[in-house]
Amino acid sequence: MPSKKTTEPQLPKGFSLYPRANGQYAKKIRGKLHYFGVLSNPEAAWSKYLDERDDLQAGRTPKRTDDDRLTLVDLCDYFLANKESRVKSGELSNVMFHGYKRICLKLLAVFGKQQIVEELRPADFERLRSRFAKGVGLVTLANRVQHARVIFNFASSEDLIDRPLKFGESFKKPKARLLRAERQSKPERMFEASEIRDLLATAKQPLKAMVLLGINCGFGQMDCSRLRLKSLDLDGGWVSHPRSKTAIQRRCPLWPETVESLREVIAKPRAPHSDNLAGLIFITKKGSEFVRVTAKGTNIDGIAQEFGKILRKLELAGSRRGFYSLRHSFETIGGGSKDQVAVDSIMGHAPPANDMSSVYRERVEDTRLLAVTNHIHAWLWPKPVKKASKKQAS
Repeated sequence: MPSKKTTEPQLPKGFSLYPRANGQYAKKIRGKLHYFGVLSNPEAAWSKYLDERDDLQAGRTPKRTDDDRLTLVDLCDYFLANKESRVKSGELSNVMFHGYKRICLKLLAVFGKQQIVEELRPADFERLRSRFAKGVGLVTLANRVQHARVIFNFASSEDLIDRPLKFGESFKKPKARLLRAERQSKPERMFEASEIRDLLATAKQPLKAMVLLGINCGFGQMDCSRLRLKSLDLDGGWVSHPRSKTAIQRRCPLWPETVESLREVIAKPRAPHSDNLAGLIFITKKGSEFVRVTAKGTNIDGIAQEFGKILRKLELAGSRRGFYSLRHSFETIGGGSKDQVAVDSIMGHAPPANDMSSVYRERVEDTRLLAVTNHIHAWLWPKPVKKASKKQAS
C-alpha cells in the first residue's frame, strides 16, 4: 500500500514572515516581534500581516476584532508546539510534555476551546482551581496550578496577548505549611530493613538487581530503566550515572551483593527492539525500556508493575509505598552517616539556589560516599551480636 505524501502548505507570493518555535509566523517591526498566525495556514498569517502592517510600521496599535484575539485552543496549540520542539532538542522530557498536554485538555474542558484568553478574570481562575482540586491531594493540586500558570504566562511572554493576565489571590499553590501537614498525616513511605530483605528474597532478576540499586544508590524507576553498561565499573564497584530528573551526575559505591546481581543480569542480555536502546542494562522481554511514554502520552512503568506484584505477595501493598520508597529509605537511613553532603551527592539532589558551598564544591571524596553506603549496608544486614562467654559474664 503506497504511503501518503505530506505536502507543505504553499507560501503566498512575496511571503516574508518566518516561523517561530511557538508554532506561529512572525516578523520584527520597529524592533518588536509580532505574530500573525499558525504555521499550518501561511495564507491567513500573510493576510493578517498585510492588514496590520501599516499600523505597526507607524507605531499604531492595529484595530482588532474578536477573530484576531487569542483563543484558548490556539494558546494550547502554540504552547504545545513550543514544548514539542524542546522535546526534540532534548531540553524537555516526553513525560513532562504529556503532563502539560493533560493540563491543556483540562483547561479546554473548563473554559471551552473558543474562550478569549484576555477575557479571563480572577473569578474564572478561582473556578478553575476548584475544578483542579476535586478528588486529588494538595501536591497534585499544586502541580496543576503551577503548570496552568506556566501555560498562561507563555501567552504574555510570547506577546500573544496585549497584557499579562491577573490570576487573583486564589489561583496559587497551597501553602508549604499545608503541604507539610498533609504529608505528615500519611504513613511513612520508606521500607524497613526486614521488609527489604524479604523483597530481595522474593524478587527475581532483573527486579532483584533494581531493588538493590534502589537501596544501595537511591535509584528510582527511571534511573534503573536508563542505566547503561558504560556507567558501571563492576570490577572497581562503582556506578557513575546522572539522575534522570535533574541530569546531575552521581557517583555511588556498589555493594558486593549489587555487583553480583548486576553481573547476573548482564550475563543474560535481552535484545532491544531498536538501536537507541543498545547498551541498556535492563530491557523487557519484548525488547523495550521498562519505563517509557507511548505516542499517545500513556506512561508505562514496568518496574512499578513488577514491584507491585511482589508487594502484594508479601502483603505489603496498600501503604502508599512503591519502588520509589526505596529512595526514601536510602535518604532516611543514609542521614545517620552524619554526612548529608555525601547523601545528597549520591541521591543527585539539586542544591538550593542560595547554597554557595555547592558552587565551590567540585567533588565529594570517595571515602565519604563509601561511609554512607556502608552505613546503610550495616543497617540492612546487621552483624549478629556475639553472646558473652561465661568467663566474660562472670
